[in-house]
Amino acid sequence: MKRALKLGAAALMTAVALNASAALPISDSQGKQLPSLAPMLEQVNSAVVNIATFSTQQVYNPLLSDPFFRRFFNIPEGQAQPKQQRRQASAGSGVIVDQNQGTIVTNYHVIKGADEIQVSLVDGRTFKAELIGADPEVDIAVLKIKADHLKALPIADSDSLKVGDFVVAIGNPFGLGQTITTGVVSALGRTGLGIEGFENFIQTDASINPGNSGGALVNLNGELVGINTAIIAPGGGNVGIGFAIPVNMMRNVADQILDEGEVTRGQIGVAIQDVTPELQQAFNLDNGQQGVLVTDVLKDSEAEKAGLKSGDLILAVDGKATPNSGQLRHRIAFAGVGKTVTLTLIRDGDKMDVDVEIGKSTSRPSDLRLHKMLEGVGFANSPDGRGVVISEIDPQSHAAAAGLRSNDVILSINRERVDNLDDLNNVLSRVDDKLLLQVRRGNGVFYLVLR
Repeated sequence: MKRALKLGAAALMTAVALNASAALPISDSQGKQLPSLAPMLEQVNSAVVNIATFSTQQVYNPLLSDPFFRRFFNIPEGQAQPKQQRRQASAGSGVIVDQNQGTIVTNYHVIKGADEIQVSLVDGRTFKAELIGADPEVDIAVLKIKADHLKALPIADSDSLKVGDFVVAIGNPFGLGQTITTGVVSALGRTGLGIEGFENFIQTDASINPGNSGGALVNLNGELVGINTAIIAPGGGNVGIGFAIPVNMMRNVADQILDEGEVTRGQIGVAIQDVTPELQQAFNLDNGQQGVLVTDVLKDSEAEKAGLKSGDLILAVDGKATPNSGQLRHRIAFAGVGKTVTLTLIRDGDKMDVDVEIGKSTSRPSDLRLHKMLEGVGFANSPDGRGVVISEIDPQSHAAAAGLRSNDVILSINRERVDNLDDLNNVLSRVDDKLLLQVRRGNGVFYLVLR
């Protein structure tokens, strides 16, 4: 499908902290004017939809797997369990971003594993949705419905958001139906939460609860600035810390899905780590110096061609600060393959700019054909040429439950050496049951069995 969300520069709208026209006054019974979000919400509510998903799961009786139980009831050895199916339903939210094409954006985790997706509008109409594509690493999915008289949300520039800007979250919490909550942007560029593969979250104190996922985070002009995604909820409910995917990040992913049917991310071929106080001293950096340390440069990579070296401290990409590895990874991944970016860095105490071309990521996305026990795991060649790095891992996957983590390096499988992605694919093509993995984590090496 070739329909994209791209907007011209003249059409790109800018989010603002507060605009008097956004909160148009209303009058009370005595005619006194009061500020209200109602006029703005009347314009945007119809663009936020409720999403219901239905899935079928196989259910097995655990007693039928017990050898004593099977012998007691004379169940023949090898006889398969009777298959039972259970129908499950869940609820979430979504945002109409193209009213002519019926394009809706939501979170991938809202529709993951769904056999059927239904979209309900505020006017009471319900439609069956088609899944166009998804990017699990960013947690974005693109849907389409065939419907008339839709209304899309205008899209702002999320890079212009500032801490303290007022925002409104609209969604379907706990399946109650469309609900509005208000707050402010608490922080920007949140990373390292372990929620998704690529993180650059808007943090807000506008209440976000289960079911709000995939809904809209809008500014006071009624423009979309983010897709509500996750919460920190020690007690299971909202505690004032919610996260949204910036709309610029969403547009990058959605445009690629609509244009190309897949998402391609960039890389330059470096291994990186955050700067610690100990590293600041070791590299003679100023106290409190932020940035991302290059620990290795992949041979024949774009970084090597540009002259990057181990020990370089990257401060910014195209003038935008990269205080941690998550921010740098995000800037490079979404800059665009083939584009040249300028890295600002410190080398041996000298500040300089280096131009580097963005290459195509070498990571292999999750692929069931690799092995059933590695579902939800993505791999990339290790920068030192020894092993494959886990570049992404679904926290709900079998591999994660067994103890594998992001950035683990697989050195061998079933005692066969694995140096790169080709070795990985060759070894796994000959394995049917258990996997004996030799894993390097940090400075340690250990074995792990997946069965």
